[in-house]
Order: sequence, then structure tokens, then C-alpha cells
Amino acid sequence: MRLLLDTHIFLWLHTEPERLGKHLPLIEDQQNELLLSAVSSWEIAIKYAIGRLPLPESPERYVPDRMRAIGARGLPVEHSHALAVAALPPLHRDPFDRLLVAQAGLLDVPILSADPTVVAYPVRTIVVD
Repeated sequence: MRLLLDTHIFLWLHTEPERLGKHLPLIEDQQNELLLSAVSSWEIAIKYAIGRLPLPESPERYVPDRMRAIGARGLPVEHSHALAVAALPPLHRDPFDRLLVAQAGLLDVPILSADPTVVAYPVRTIVVD
């Protein structure tokens, strides 16, 4: 199964894996393909730069190193992904999450998220509660 990781899920995996609960084996299963969107890298970089996300090293090292550690594949942002945001209902104001939802919908992959607003969108979602 292919899984798109929401940004907070990626971060929790490295800092608070216990928050993933019963979903941790899903991420650790080598048969599953983990996807981390460039949207998440962008979100991490912005939050780090404004002091809202402390990291043990710069995002330029942190994200690629952690992606390699979990075997995640990078998912680029295509124009079609960005444009698909316009068709989403206005449930969420966060542009990062809206773009992740658009990618999940266009690629028909479930997004692993604990965000209740993401869950409200008409895309396949695996809810971490």
C-alpha cells in the first residue's frame, strides 16, 4: 500500500512514535511505500525558520536524513496538484494541508493524519487517534 504522510505524522514518527499507536506497524511495514510530499518539507522549513518548529539540525539535513531512515520516497508538487486545491471544499484554511489533500485525491493514495479537518475531506484517510 502507498501512504502519504501528513507532516505531523512524519515529525511524530521521529520524536513521539508512541502517538502513532496502532498505526506504527503500518508505517514500519516494508511492504508499504511511504510518501513524503515536498509540501511537508516546505511546511517544516517555514516553521523552523520562524521559530515554531525546533529541530536538532537544519531542515536541509533533518528531512532527507529522516526520509532515508524510514525509506520514504519524496513526492514532488505538480501543477495539477496545486490547481486541484481550487476544487476542494473550504474546510481547512491551512494551505499545506489543502495541498496534501489534493495530492492524496489526485494520486488516489490514503493520507495518514490525525487532523480532524483533513479527515473531513472526500479523500481516503487513515485516522491516527
